[in-house]
Amino acid sequence: MEDCIFCKIVAGKIPSRKLYEDDDMLAFHDIHPVRPVHFMIIPKQHVDSLAHCDDTHARVLGRMMAMAGRLAREAGATDGFRTIVNTGRVGRQDVYHLHIHIIGGPDPLPRMITPEN
Repeated sequence: MEDCIFCKIVAGKIPSRKLYEDDDMLAFHDIHPVRPVHFMIIPKQHVDSLAHCDDTHARVLGRMMAMAGRLAREAGATDGFRTIVNTGRVGRQDVYHLHIHIIGGPDPLPRMITPEN
C-alpha cells in the first residue's frame, strides 16, 4: 500500500532498527518506546488489521506469535513481556497495517485495563 508507513519500512524507503526479518515478516524497534523493550512484529504483506485476517493469514500470524518469545528474550525481556494487537478505532489502532507490540523490561508493567469509575 502506497501510503502505509509500515509498507514503506518493509520496502526500505523508511529506515528502521531491525531485530528480525525473513520472507514473511519483519520485527523492528518502536520509535517511541514505552519501556526498555518495545518492538513490533509485522507481516510484510499489507493487511489493515487483525479484523481483516482470515484463514489465509494463519501461517504468518502463527509464525509472528511463535517468534515473539525468542525476540523478546534476545531484546532483554527475560522475565516476561506483554503482547498487544490494537485493532481498529475502538482498539486504538494508530497505524493500519497489522502489528504486534512486544513490550517488556526488568520491571513489571502496569495493569492494562482498569474498571471505569
